[in-house]
Order: sequence, then structure tokens, then C-alpha cells
Amino acid sequence: MSTIDTGLAPSPRSRCGSGFSHVAPALVLVALFFVAPVMALLLRSVTEPELGLQNYAQLLGTTTYVRIFLNTFLVAGVVTLVSVAIGYPVAWTLTVLPARWAQLVFAVILLSMWTNLLARTYAWMVLLQRTGVINKTLIGLGVIDQPLALVNNLVGVTIGMTYIMLPFVILPLVGVLRGIEPSILRAAALCGATKAQCFFRVLLPLSLPGIAAGALMVFVMALGYFVTPALLGGTANMMLAEMVAQFVQSLVNWGMGGAAAFVLLTVTLALYAVQLRLFGAGRMR
Repeated sequence: MSTIDTGLAPSPRSRCGSGFSHVAPALVLVALFFVAPVMALLLRSVTEPELGLQNYAQLLGTTTYVRIFLNTFLVAGVVTLVSVAIGYPVAWTLTVLPARWAQLVFAVILLSMWTNLLARTYAWMVLLQRTGVINKTLIGLGVIDQPLALVNNLVGVTIGMTYIMLPFVILPLVGVLRGIEPSILRAAALCGATKAQCFFRVLLPLSLPGIAAGALMVFVMALGYFVTPALLGGTANMMLAEMVAQFVQSLVNWGMGGAAAFVLLTVTLALYAVQLRLFGAGRMR
């Protein structure tokens, strides 16, 4: 028995209902495990110890807390710049390498991502300490006379976090660079462009979405990083995530901890909104 084709397309309402049923489980998970905890944190930040905005006023009006905020953005900015400066040449090298060698380098990068974060941080502590491998090698080669201070300062935090963040710059950049047609660069060269002009006027502008995506990912992750700055930076280079943990775990001050965490979340969402405004969701993907 043959079916009769009525020729009628499904109504927009039915399509909308079918699409919502597909994303409903994800929305429920986001609501339960993200929206609800954030709202609870926001509520505690304005109700403990009493109703009002005194936690935010104290957080943004105390010199010590403001210094921690500034240090957090300084570390995140430095790590982002260094990661992009190192990650871009690596991504370009992966783009032009033969497939076999590119797969090998990719495997090394992915292996570094899968290694335990705490183990990687402790490894850098061993390498960077005054009696570590790096200082001993430099002294043995006669480059320096005294060990360099590479831990418990901004240098150690930058080195450790850059190593961890590099894959998050390299991977999106490789995808963007591989999508650029080589014929565009050849056409620029045939028109008389030098190698520097091909890079700065052709390759770099076309790869900006990948740079922006990787830089935003690194910057946002660096703002909330805890383990590496705590072990390699020390108390003199405390970051916002360490302060939140101290408020909650040591001082049991959920009001101040919630206020600091909510300020960090607001800054993160604002940065993401600015990037979407500049590059658009389609180019970011």
C-alpha cells in the first residue's frame, strides 16, 4: 500500500518543538550544574554577613585586593602574549610540515595536555629551582655565576602557565592556518610582495580569528588558574583564584569568596562578548 505525499512541509512550530527537544537535556544540565550554583554564589555574596553590597565595596576598595586583581590580569596578559608569540610559529610549522612529522608533533602536544597538571607543575618546580637542572646547566656552561631566581616570582608563573596553555593556542591556530589557501600567498609573492609583506598583510590578517580564539581561551583560563600560580608564584604573586580559595577554605568567608568569584565571572563573560562583537560567532568557529 503506497503512502500519499501531501506535499505539506512541517510547520515552523513543529520544527521548533523538535529542535528544543534535542537541546533540552543539555539545557537542563547547564541549569543544574552552572546556572544554579552561580546564582547561589551571587546570592551569598549579597546576603552574607548581611544584605547589601558591602562585600563588593570591600573587594574593590581595599588596596590589597585591588593589587591581587591587577596581578591576576598582569599574569594572564603576559602568559597570553608569550603563548601566542610561541604558539604561532609552532602552528605554522605544523601546517607546512609533511603529514608524518606533523602527526608526531601533534602527538607530543596532546601528550602534554593529557599529563596530570600537578605532575607538570612539580616538574617545573624541579627544573626551575636554584639547584635545579636549568640553573646547574647555565652555571656549568659559564653563562651565569649565581643561580637565577626562577620560582616564587612572575618568571616562574609565566614559564609554567605558558607551557600548560600552549596547546590551547596551537590547536585553533592550526585549524585556521590550514584553511588558508596557499595560492593566496603565491599570488601575493607574484605581485611583488616580500616575505614580510606576505606575512603582515596577508597571512596575519587571515589568521586573526584563530589568534583571537586561542588568546581568549588562554586569557580566560589564566584568570582562574590556581595550582600553577600557587606552587610557582608564592604568596607575593597571589592571583584571584587563590584569594577565592583562601576566603572559602581558610577564612570561611563565603560572602567575600562569592563576590570575588562573581567579579571574575563577569569579567570573563564581558571579554567573550567583546570578542564575539569584534569577530562574530561564525569566524570564531
